[in-house]
Amino acid sequence: MKIAVVGAGAIGGLVAGYLKAKDLDVSLVGHNDAVKAIQKEGLEISGVRGKLSLRIEISDKLKNTPDLAIICSKTQDIDGVFQDNLPFLKDALVLTTQNGIQADNFACRYVPKEKIISSIVMFGATFLEPGKIIHNFEGSWIIGKMFVKNDVQVMEIAGLLNQAFPTIIREDLIGMKYLKIFVNANNCLAAILGSSIQESFSDLNISKISIAIWKEGLGVMQKGAISLVSLPDFPLERLQKLTALSSEEAAKIFSGIMSNLSKEPLYGSILQSIKRKKSSEIDYINGEFVRIAKENHAQAPLNEKLVAMVHQVEKSGKFFTKEELISSTKDLFN
Repeated sequence: MKIAVVGAGAIGGLVAGYLKAKDLDVSLVGHNDAVKAIQKEGLEISGVRGKLSLRIEISDKLKNTPDLAIICSKTQDIDGVFQDNLPFLKDALVLTTQNGIQADNFACRYVPKEKIISSIVMFGATFLEPGKIIHNFEGSWIIGKMFVKNDVQVMEIAGLLNQAFPTIIREDLIGMKYLKIFVNANNCLAAILGSSIQESFSDLNISKISIAIWKEGLGVMQKGAISLVSLPDFPLERLQKLTALSSEEAAKIFSGIMSNLSKEPLYGSILQSIKRKKSSEIDYINGEFVRIAKENHAQAPLNEKLVAMVHQVEKSGKFFTKEELISSTKDLFN
């Protein structure tokens, strides 16, 4: 099977590297800086599995039709990916990997719904520079079709991906995708501060904001009559139990978890995009809470404020201090 990984960032580089290391037929598509760096120096992955250096074919656009195209761009870049590569994507099996729930809706503008396999990535990686990736922590890869029933194609792809990451097939992916938004929703705070996950959430006041994001998000999901489904590495009960505690108790537990996620400094996907001077996926994470609230005549003032602050950082390139973040949000939650 010919596999093309489209997007040479943290997840794209990690996936392409680990699949290539299993002697699979893998090529990579990335921006010019990634193409130049990887053609010259190869792809380098370090982290929880040690060091891996390898050569991999890379170009700025697809040159032929793959059997499987793994789309690892951000949600906001999906239209551009398909428009630039449509002659070679329209007949391929497409696997989406994006956070949030909108990626599959965007992809089906270009390819038939039955050719789209959705996925949830539970492992973590950091983009250091073009061609250099840190694998921060392990996790499963959950896949399934969103618009039609899972079939033999899904089983075949699961067997393939399982060579790189533990891969799970599920039918109830939509409820899991909504819960994954909660997993990613606190990345915005580190992005606003311009600091690592570990450094950001070592502060209990910042961790209190995290719990408030979750509480507001749960209220929004209830308003939208959206059912959340447990993830293998993040059970729904964990979210429910933490948000049922006092803010002080919950913040202490949350801070302990987040401060020990990775030995290496961990930068969430939102901050990684900002550091690369690219637009982030904030509108498809915390912005999803805001969208659902508005659709159901409700409000999500904390998440709305945080989305606006991330956009301000994107435009200005200037991060907020912890004091500024705390004072800007203190009246938006109890």
